[in-house]
This record gives sequence, C-alpha cells and structure tokens, in this order.
Amino acid sequence: MMVPPPPPPDPPAQVAAAPVPPGPVVVSRNPSISAGLTNSQIDVDSDYSGTSLVMYGAVFNPGDDPVDVVLVVRGPERPVRLVRKVRVAGLWLNSRPVVFEGAPAFYVMASTRPLSDIASFGVLRRMGVGLDHIRIDAPEEERTVNLYGVRDVVINRLGEDYLEWRRAVIRLKEDDGLYQADPEGVRFVDPGLFRAEIVLPPEAPTGEYLTEVWLFQNGEAIAVRRDTIRVRRVGIERWLHNFAFFQPWLYGLVSVMLAALTGWAASRWFRRT
Repeated sequence: MMVPPPPPPDPPAQVAAAPVPPGPVVVSRNPSISAGLTNSQIDVDSDYSGTSLVMYGAVFNPGDDPVDVVLVVRGPERPVRLVRKVRVAGLWLNSRPVVFEGAPAFYVMASTRPLSDIASFGVLRRMGVGLDHIRIDAPEEERTVNLYGVRDVVINRLGEDYLEWRRAVIRLKEDDGLYQADPEGVRFVDPGLFRAEIVLPPEAPTGEYLTEVWLFQNGEAIAVRRDTIRVRRVGIERWLHNFAFFQPWLYGLVSVMLAALTGWAASRWFRRT
C-alpha cells in the first residue's frame, strides 16, 4: 500500500515593514482667493425682468500687505454696428457703417476701490480689466500705405478716429445698462470675507458669461478665480426663438398666414356687427 507524500511546508511568514512616519504637512502661505455665486443659471421666460446675483468670497493668507478684489463679468461677444451722421449738401445722412466684431455684449466691473489706486495702466490694459481696457476688436478692413518713409504700413481704415469710435461703443452700451463699473462694488463684510452684487438687466443677451475674481496686492494680480453664468431661454420663448432662427423661411410663412387669417377674421367680425 502506497503512502501519500506529506504536504509541502508552509511558506515562511512575511513580516510587514514598519510604516514610515508621515512627514510634515506643507501648507502654502501664498495669498489665494475663493468665490462663489448664489446662482449660476438664469432662466428667461415671459415674466423675466432682469435679476441680480450675489458673489461671496474669501481671501486666504493675505499677509501684512493690504489686498484688493476686482470682479469682472463678461458676456458673450456680439458684433456692434455704428454709423455717424454727416452733413452732405445741407442734408444729414448716415456715414458708411463701422462694425466691431469682438465687443462683449455685457460687461460689469466692481472693485474695492478705484482701479487707478489698485494697479497701473499697463497691468490693467494687459488684463483687460475696466471699461477703458475692454478688448474690442477693430473692424477687419485695413489698407496699406507709405507712412513716415516706411513702405507697406498696414493701418485700419478708421485711422486716428478709432479711439473715438471705440468710446462710442462703450458709451452706447453704458446708456443701455449693459456696461457698468462700480469702484466700490466689492465690500469686505468681515476680515477676509467679501461680497459683491451683479445686476443683469432684461436687455442682457442669453449665452454664457465669464466671471473673474482677481486678487491684487502691491499693484499686481496674484490670484484669480473663474466661473461661468448661463443665461438661457425656457418655455415658449425658447421654442419661438429656435423656430425663428433655425427655420426662418417657415417662421416667416407662418407669420404671414397668421396675420392674413387675423385680418380676415377681424373684417368678418366688424362686417357682422
């Protein structure tokens, strides 16, 4: 009778290595900023008459030097068409239109104090912060001239009038309530905690808005927090908008038929009465 071989011996027990004690926790001491909106999505319906949003935020590790907070809200870009009244043979006529392609349809700036006290002109211009520094693309029409002895100099057809036209864009947007600047719109409600209010008028277009909260110290931007606001149509307004823009021929035909039907029905009713 055969005897089965004995089972193999158990492997030697593995001794777990002693855990390495954690090193010191490194905490960043650089100034930083955090912010959030009370509402990041706005629904536009038949009862919409504008709205206001509140931005809350906090500044961490500001150090001993004072800090400033600047809030910028940019709406979607829309082309802006301008004309100037010119006198021709005793008559006032519209000049050739000028179209700016890259102007924000909505722009709001709020800060803890005037921008000129926060940063230099060059810093603000480079960042596009403030009404005087909004990035607005000039008309694409250009021409090549010989200027000051230099050949083939490419200049915009507006020439020296470009700044005047640009100021006109900003002035018209301000009159419509779409461009706003409040040098005291950001308030510190507690040490390190700030608050700002954003007012969206009913004329503000739908689309995606970019919000930027900048932290300034010693004349330089040292931190930024970005977020988005979505303004969208809902209900019957959204359906009519999509119908008109994506099926314009059918929308026009239906509008004409409804107008004709309404006129015919009104005439029949008045004839009977």
